[in-house]
Amino acid sequence: MPITIEMPKLSDTMTEGTLVKWIKRVGDTVAVGDVLAEVETDKATMEMEAFDEGVLSEIYVNDGEKVQIGQKLALLVGKGETPAKDTGSKPGAESAPSAVKQPPSNGEPKAAEAKAETEQPEKEDQAAAPPRSVEPQIGDRVKASPLARKLAADSGLDLSRMQGSGPGGRIVRADVEAATQAAKKIPAARPAAAPKAQPVAPALEDKRIPLSGMRKTIASRLLESKTTIPHFYLQSEINAEPLVKLRKEINDAAEAAGIGKITVNDFILKATAVAAKRVPLANAAFEGESIIQYANVQLACAVAVEEGLVTPVIRTAQNKSLSQISDEIKDLAARARSKKLKPEEYQGGTITVSNLGGYGVEQFFAIINPPQVVIVSVGAIVTKAVVNEAGQVVSGQRFVIGISCDHRVVDGAVGAQFLGELKKLLECPALMLI
Repeated sequence: MPITIEMPKLSDTMTEGTLVKWIKRVGDTVAVGDVLAEVETDKATMEMEAFDEGVLSEIYVNDGEKVQIGQKLALLVGKGETPAKDTGSKPGAESAPSAVKQPPSNGEPKAAEAKAETEQPEKEDQAAAPPRSVEPQIGDRVKASPLARKLAADSGLDLSRMQGSGPGGRIVRADVEAATQAAKKIPAARPAAAPKAQPVAPALEDKRIPLSGMRKTIASRLLESKTTIPHFYLQSEINAEPLVKLRKEINDAAEAAGIGKITVNDFILKATAVAAKRVPLANAAFEGESIIQYANVQLACAVAVEEGLVTPVIRTAQNKSLSQISDEIKDLAARARSKKLKPEEYQGGTITVSNLGGYGVEQFFAIINPPQVVIVSVGAIVTKAVVNEAGQVVSGQRFVIGISCDHRVVDGAVGAQFLGELKKLLECPALMLI
């Protein structure tokens, strides 16, 4: 019995997808678990697997087309089974013109007549007029012998300005040689200096860029966040010197041992997970008549991709070591940029970190990612003049941590407590290693 393959819902926010390309083709045998096609959702490009076996009989959607959830994509039939043709299945399909050849009409086609006219032999009655009175050019064609053409090209002569002495006014070798000698006797006129051309700036045209599924989702969710969530903001300046020093010690030892290095962002992710566990209301969600306080820290990290950003999630981050968090986020970020994340790897975050320090941004406040109630914003480490404990002005390294909070769940005191925990951990990073 034929089985219709429809566009599945591959993420909780997906309303449509783009069929990037078919892996299987019409006539291919399909087994359960085979990859049929690659589908781009609002967050990633995913492999669509088969849940039935058979032969791929019909494909209704071409590569690159957008498809609504539940729309028919293809038809799967059993081996040896021939389904009835579904002529109306392909969206936007038009009836194809008949491929049967029509018999030729009684008269010759007009194109053939035109061709016959243009292919009349170019013969002239050579006795009708003296040779030199015949124009050497017919239309755009100059009548000249091959040798005359070569000599004219070598001498830079224009054959269209010459008269031929050959049969039918044909330009021959003697005509070209005579013209060459005549040109040598006439001094070349020096052309007047042409005015220097002014560069013309190319006309600029506006570019209309259709919204991708990812960009539509970002626009919808962040508009909802900014218009429905009462944001408030806190920030604190962090002394980065202890963190930078510890990171160098760890990475020197890691390099000698041949293991991966730790980044500043890894420390920030670890500190956020610990601080969220210590201040549970920062790891929560607002839900109508209640507040959900999550038992585990599902730590999301904003990763920039070509069409926007994705927030892959480190599960139960409060239980993971610094090196585990480092390895996991590197893997997730790499697969996010290649659009290979699975839905469960970017859904269900409970708190998010957004770090723009690598772009040189010193401080900013990110928009909360609903239904979360806190997002941490991280700026670049900068060298600046600071006052030390002895009251001296010295050079120091600082960076700014900001948090955006949902005031329905997180009050100012709770936000300050969470930010204080972050500051304590980042300024004494050895605490994260215990």
